[in-house]
Amino acid sequence: MRALLAAAALALGLAPSASAQAPAGDPAAVVGAPRGPRLAGATLEARTKEVGGLLRCPVCQGLSVADSPSDMAVSMRHQVRDLLAAGYDQEQILQYFERSYGEFVRLRPPLRGVNWIVWLAPALGLLAGALVVGWALRGPRAAAGPAEPTAPASQDRDALPDDPALHPYVLRIRERAYGWPDGRAPRSDAAPEA
Repeated sequence: MRALLAAAALALGLAPSASAQAPAGDPAAVVGAPRGPRLAGATLEARTKEVGGLLRCPVCQGLSVADSPSDMAVSMRHQVRDLLAAGYDQEQILQYFERSYGEFVRLRPPLRGVNWIVWLAPALGLLAGALVVGWALRGPRAAAGPAEPTAPASQDRDALPDDPALHPYVLRIRERAYGWPDGRAPRSDAAPEA
């Protein structure tokens, strides 16, 4: 059974490989000859912090190598310092660690391949949200057909709600709001007194 599981893990690429381990060996074999100047002193320390800030700590994963207190991050900072002192430039150092840990080790992955989705998804999500909000605020559109004629307001003035318990309240409000006696609209078709 173990042999079957091991074979399945190898087939799926889940088994630990040499590329998943910490960087080892000659960096020149991985990224080529150094292309930058050899650094020392305060410049070396500043560049170490800067380049370490671009690498994700594999242990903490939310922190950069420059900010993480883990032993792995300390080891990676020493490697960055050694590589800078040997004359490797920032891109070579990032490639060196990416070769060992994968693209995930970069805090700001380059715009290539699937990474475009990571960079564009928030903007597309905001745009889609704005479109949905705009569509919702537009409200319902009127039907294209002709509008139904409505009854004149004078015929509906005396209409009362279906609930008889509300009748006295509606009449009282009409009396106070419109000054109608007993909440009833005055009749305009009544014959004028002469």
